[in-house]
Amino acid sequence: MNPTINPPLASQRPDSALEDDRIGLSVAALRRALADNLFYVQGKFREIATKNDLYMALAYTVRDRLLQRWINTIETYLKQAKPKIVCYLSAEYLLGPRLGDCLINLGIYDRVRQAVAEFGLDLKELLEQEAEPGLGNGGLGRLAACYMDSLATLEIPAIGYGIRYEFGIFSQVIQDGWQVEIADKWLRLGDPWEIARPEAAVEVGFGGHTEASTDERGCYRVRWIPAQLVNGVPCDMTIVGYDVNTANTLRLWKAEAQESFSFQEFNLGDYYGAVHDKVVTENITKVLYPNDQPIQGKQLRLEQQYFFVSCSLQDMVRIHLRKNNNLNDFHETFAVQLNDTHPSIGVAELMRLLVDEHQMAWDTAWEITEKTFAYTNHTLLPEALEKWPISLFGTLLPRHLEIIYEINRRFLDQCV
Repeated sequence: MNPTINPPLASQRPDSALEDDRIGLSVAALRRALADNLFYVQGKFREIATKNDLYMALAYTVRDRLLQRWINTIETYLKQAKPKIVCYLSAEYLLGPRLGDCLINLGIYDRVRQAVAEFGLDLKELLEQEAEPGLGNGGLGRLAACYMDSLATLEIPAIGYGIRYEFGIFSQVIQDGWQVEIADKWLRLGDPWEIARPEAAVEVGFGGHTEASTDERGCYRVRWIPAQLVNGVPCDMTIVGYDVNTANTLRLWKAEAQESFSFQEFNLGDYYGAVHDKVVTENITKVLYPNDQPIQGKQLRLEQQYFFVSCSLQDMVRIHLRKNNNLNDFHETFAVQLNDTHPSIGVAELMRLLVDEHQMAWDTAWEITEKTFAYTNHTLLPEALEKWPISLFGTLLPRHLEIIYEINRRFLDQCV
């Protein structure tokens, strides 16, 4: 599959220069685009621009060249009658700096270096200005990022799903001769590569209780009534393939409170209480791998994992139902790869969505679930296989614990 690059018709744009500055790959077009983005996006001119302003202007210049490939790729997938999309679920994506990678994949590294030089700048200095995305920590995240690069290069339809961490795991500094960990503020100056999609937000529940009943057809049904609802807001990044027109999507979720500010609490003088829900909710996507020694840390990790898995599966269901009347062939649209134990709650979550939310029979839902998921296990070390206290799991995800018990019961029945 090789999406073509179709520039806008002349009648659809004010003049040809605008089109050329947006997607043109000549040195002259790149130089003009850099000046335009510095002025119109950063609101600066050369004499007062900081090094970060200049980096951001160049990043937006390169991103403009990605966007048409990205949009055309999505349109190509949507036009297919039965697209099969790989969905890679990972708690980490160690992407590395994006600018240099995109220049190489687009095949414009030398031209951009020349355009930047004609602007009186050094490309190497601008590349060093970029903060590395704090979205991964080690081999697991690097492997996930390599998979996404390879899928795009092979022109395989794919979506990567993960968490948009506000802070990476930590940065290290030396104070008075000692190593000290501080927050990795990789977003402090903004990220030119992401596009927020608040219109595509989904709801994720935590806690509460379940209520069982029998529907009008005599089928056993369970309703989960969460105690807390959190909004998952997607932020998209483009993953462009090497020397191809295909650009896939990395969709990262950030947590937001449904009501981030309480006027009533504020007017009563409880200023912390006015933003309590915002603080508690945003903790879910605040930091990569919170310390799980205290019970609060264990709970936060489980919240993180369920949050991004639920957001992602709900997103897949929405995409599928845009072209289909039901979810009976969901597994023919998506192949979902679970990257290690972090997204393994996805099995119970897809069953919940199919059985509880879409009223599917258990056996049908289980067959779809089995055909949807695949799993990568990166280690057999006991300390790397996550375990959760039943009391914590049942309090945070009561319906999922019921589903897991039922999966286990049916499995044991088969073994008898």
